[in-house]
Amino acid sequence: MTRPPVLIVNADDFGLTAGVSRGILHASRHGIVTSTTLLVNRPLDPALLEGLRDSGLGVGLHVNLTLGGSVSPAARVPSLVDGEGRFIRDARAVAERMKVDEARIELGAQIDAFRRIMGRFPTHLDSHHHVGRHEPLLELMLFFACAIKVPMRAQDAPVRQAALKVGVRTPDHFMGESGPEPYWSRERVLEHLRALPEGVSEFMTHPGHYDEDLAYSRYGRQRETELDGLTDPAAREVIARESIRLATFADL
Repeated sequence: MTRPPVLIVNADDFGLTAGVSRGILHASRHGIVTSTTLLVNRPLDPALLEGLRDSGLGVGLHVNLTLGGSVSPAARVPSLVDGEGRFIRDARAVAERMKVDEARIELGAQIDAFRRIMGRFPTHLDSHHHVGRHEPLLELMLFFACAIKVPMRAQDAPVRQAALKVGVRTPDHFMGESGPEPYWSRERVLEHLRALPEGVSEFMTHPGHYDEDLAYSRYGRQRETELDGLTDPAAREVIARESIRLATFADL
């Protein structure tokens, strides 16, 4: 007898902008989002942070080495930043130029910052712009996931195999993208829900309300389409009809 599929719907980028954070909270209250990941090197509105703590969402750490400044003093991680002390917006370039010891300092500092903000460890680890899928950062991500005993996102089979090899839990399946067009339209949400495979799946999503602080981003207004898709009542109807169990990374 087959088991009902399990689904984690993770909204990336809490803290990116106020509009994104508000959208994620809306998608959890009125839609199917069950989990989010927090950027700890961005200014956090106290009211939105309080809303996050009260939301019931699983909250992981969105490891960030490609946007804004480091949590550590820039002088301690010079291979991760440019001449102005800012991260470089190119995940592959970051992985190629970084020094492992400096990246270890920054990842540890981001985990510590998360604990100060949330009062606990994250439910899981993933990374902004998928920087954590590139070696040697993948090995570091797995090291910290083992150290704090949390699961990790696996965007593809090589990452999943590397995680399982060292005993790091991951979902069995991953779905999501952020390109020129919005990924989680209403149609795609319903299509993926109806075809969920057996086991645990993660939907990587990017809902949000567009605001001027998102004007720099190539994935700005697309977030509003995702918000509509993830809060459409038809999604809940399909979840009930297909006996899909909504979960967080803490359930792995």
